[in-house]
Amino acid sequence: MAYFRELPDISYVSLLPNSNKSDDRITIKNLFKRAKLRTDIDQAITAFDYLEIPENTRPDILAEQIYNDPELDWVILITNNITNIRDQWPLSHNDLYSYCLEKYGSDTAIMSTHHWETQEIKDKYGRVILEGKLIVDEDFQFTYVKDDYTAVVTSPAQSVSNLSYEQKVNESKRRIKILKPAYLSAFITDMRNMMKYSTSSQYIDRTLKVSYNPKENGV
Repeated sequence: MAYFRELPDISYVSLLPNSNKSDDRITIKNLFKRAKLRTDIDQAITAFDYLEIPENTRPDILAEQIYNDPELDWVILITNNITNIRDQWPLSHNDLYSYCLEKYGSDTAIMSTHHWETQEIKDKYGRVILEGKLIVDEDFQFTYVKDDYTAVVTSPAQSVSNLSYEQKVNESKRRIKILKPAYLSAFITDMRNMMKYSTSSQYIDRTLKVSYNPKENGV
């Protein structure tokens, strides 16, 4: 991912086996440095388009389609505050099934009940008197008046399998916002400015600083 090229460096005390000196250092990327959308852009409705991620579509594929550059996949991820692809990006149908199998242990367990939900009930005027998709106990019962005088007791709970639950969660990840190409240049410029170091006791230059050396204190 090209994102890592944008990260500044840090001179870190070497913990390698062949390091003999207390001041031996290696230069690594500062993974703790993270950029985010500027507040005025993040809150500007006109700065974004919204789309549903198609099946089997990776961030780099979307970046190629939208920005003509697959290496700008990190823009899509930062825009949507995605830090973990496996947990926050929708899985393909096959990958989702494999994930469920790993999580629940067997085909039988995958199809077992995860929870119970209500079914929607309306009165004779078409008004909703019980919302659907409410999580309830298996033995949940609902009483309402039908035809202005008849009391009706019903058990509107229906089971939702582990697979159905995971499919619903997975589908909820498909809707994302896309920074419009017109704002891309400003976003990248802001991001690079945020990645630069300011003057401090650890400062070497705008893209490099040194970390604390515990070896100097005999740690």
